[in-house]
Amino acid sequence: MAIEQAKVLVEDLQRGMFVSRLDRPWTRTPFALQGFYIRDLEEIRQLQKYCRYVYVDVVKTVGDVGVKLRRIVRANGGGAGTVSPSSSASGSARIPVAIPCRPVQISRDAYPAPLPARREADQARKLHSQIVKGMHEVMVQVRGDRPLPLQQVNRIVESLVESVLRSPDAFAWLARVREKDEHTYSHSIRASIWAVMFGRHIGLRRHDLVRLGVATLLKDVGKLMLPDEVLKAHRRDPRKELEYRQFVDHSVRLLAADPQMDPQVVDIVHSHREMHDGSGYPRGLRGDRIPVLARMCGIVTFYDEATNPRGITYPVAPSKAVARLYDLRGISFQEQLAVEFIQSIGLYPTGTQVALSTGEVGVVVEQTHRRRLKPRVMVVLDSDKQLLAEPRLLDMAADDDRKDKLIQRGKLAPGDKITILNDVEPGRFPHVSVAAVRDSYLFSRRRLPAFLSRFLNR
Repeated sequence: MAIEQAKVLVEDLQRGMFVSRLDRPWTRTPFALQGFYIRDLEEIRQLQKYCRYVYVDVVKTVGDVGVKLRRIVRANGGGAGTVSPSSSASGSARIPVAIPCRPVQISRDAYPAPLPARREADQARKLHSQIVKGMHEVMVQVRGDRPLPLQQVNRIVESLVESVLRSPDAFAWLARVREKDEHTYSHSIRASIWAVMFGRHIGLRRHDLVRLGVATLLKDVGKLMLPDEVLKAHRRDPRKELEYRQFVDHSVRLLAADPQMDPQVVDIVHSHREMHDGSGYPRGLRGDRIPVLARMCGIVTFYDEATNPRGITYPVAPSKAVARLYDLRGISFQEQLAVEFIQSIGLYPTGTQVALSTGEVGVVVEQTHRRRLKPRVMVVLDSDKQLLAEPRLLDMAADDDRKDKLIQRGKLAPGDKITILNDVEPGRFPHVSVAAVRDSYLFSRRRLPAFLSRFLNR
């Protein structure tokens, strides 16, 4: 039976409805199940707290409200406009066109739980330095019309893959924090790190992780063939945009010229700017015709360009980039992969500044495996937004578990639990140095608070 969905405002929700989609990622809400029946008023209140509207599965919805919804949808010709079960009026909206695309096989238990980031930090920093040097060598070779240092790039990416498999957060730090001496190729380095983290999350095999990492690292080498006025233009007219898009063909030509280059790497590079709905370039591929690894490369490219736009001193908050990506699911990007990427980095990626329910401000220093909404946070500003004399580590998952026991014993109220209210736009608090927090957390050898020492030694 075909799935029919109706867009319903949260104030019109009723018991018996089956909520199949939200107006935001599931990871940004407390709902554990992605799809559920509304059974009581508390669930409606929770939905009203987090959403403006939801999508209700008309077929699965039960009782009188289900009969009403099905009648309204039929009267509107099966459209997906906003409907109100209490009236026959409804809005209109386009019906999404189904794009052929088989689900990607996901294996979240393919690799062991990550090690603490500090254990991998030194190795990750050395590897990051090698990647920067390797990309500099790539640029020198391309500009000099000499062969690419392919073996060197492969070795570096293989080491990157092994490091990310051990501890994704160590490299996530290096992808999140922008240094003062940032070079033009930093985007490719960051995107490659995001790509390997994404691949680890869904359980890609090692050789596919290497292919994805190499392709993402080298995908933009063709931009070296573009004139500066085209490459660095903030706004391009149609003629300049067409000239800019030729970088993909330049990249393919440069990479394919090396007989040792993996053809699948070239294919990823050739297709990473294609879009799910066929609106991409250079060939206008859509759906299943875009290789899976190229789809993943396209997603991480979009995310890093959104969080680190060219010419802007401070990147945008991750939640904005995630919201834009989520809005484009099923349009520019395969929905399943877009959602999986969001889950892989978490709503608050490592290195993100966050506002806490206590009024304090902290920096996310590490993710909690399988509890992405409860990361480890280094609290750096007090409720008056002044620097703390001694920053403190807040393990939100452990803090939640401890307070749950106290709540069950009646010694605390549910409102006493600390939550993240939102992420903070980078640059809002210029006296907070995220790079300094990173270095202190990952590399400092001075005596640490007892709680932090227990965490590091477990």
